[in-house]
Amino acid sequence: MHNGNSTVKSRQQGFILLGMLCLVAIAGLALTQASAKYSEARAREREIELLKVGNAYRNAIGSYYNQTPGVVKHYPASLEDLLKDVRFASPRRHIRKLYQDPITQKLGWGMLEAPSGGVLGIYSLSDKKPFKTKNFRFINRHFENQKSYGEWFFAYVPQ
Repeated sequence: MHNGNSTVKSRQQGFILLGMLCLVAIAGLALTQASAKYSEARAREREIELLKVGNAYRNAIGSYYNQTPGVVKHYPASLEDLLKDVRFASPRRHIRKLYQDPITQKLGWGMLEAPSGGVLGIYSLSDKKPFKTKNFRFINRHFENQKSYGEWFFAYVPQ
């Protein structure tokens, strides 16, 4: 004899299992979307940090250049010279520390060499596409419509 009660129970368990699978699928989809949004937000934060760090390097290079003793101005031979400028009796610091590239998460930077030698500026070694493409501050106006962060040159050019 077949018990009708066990058939109903088995169907209920099947529906519960199906419901649980749907719930897991929906939760997975929600987590995937949340993860993508978090990842994009994190990338945007790194972009903002790149602008801050790049401008800090530009300002430090400008400070080093403008404080060169004598008439002929010089760019720093390396980024380390910005940390400890030994051209004076008491060494000067033009930057607090050497910053890593927020996009690549590495200490290495691309270097722009000055025509007379030395570091004219820096740029990211990343080929990632920027989020921001318009409405830059005047000093960074040439970043508009660039295809990668590697095209954002933070250079000090005397006026």
